[in-house]
Amino acid sequence: MSLTDPVADALINLKNYEMASKKECTFKPASKLITEILKILMKKGFIEKYELIDDGRDGMFKVELKGKINECKAIKPRYAVKKHEFEKYEKRFLPSKEIGILIVSTSKGVMTHKEAKSKDVGGRLIAFVY
Repeated sequence: MSLTDPVADALINLKNYEMASKKECTFKPASKLITEILKILMKKGFIEKYELIDDGRDGMFKVELKGKINECKAIKPRYAVKKHEFEKYEKRFLPSKEIGILIVSTSKGVMTHKEAKSKDVGGRLIAFVY
């Protein structure tokens, strides 16, 4: 069985495990984009740590949760955002200006919307977390 959106599946798994008050979450398949998203979530304090388990196939992630995720979803369609348009999407996807992050894929890598603003780059919206 093939997934249509592995990023959305991974984020929904994280949210479901958080809502069930689990301390650990595992999901497949592994990808570089999901790895970058998990790095951002770890850096921002939403998850404790993650581990890539190589099972000889697609790979698998094992994530230790902190219980700090209220909502996380993939953004579909992946909107193109210019460097001065982030505020419009902050209002649409985040509950308040200083709460949560938008994850953006830019020409300089995957980063949060705040980092993209400070580096003056635009990109494609991937997900939001708060």
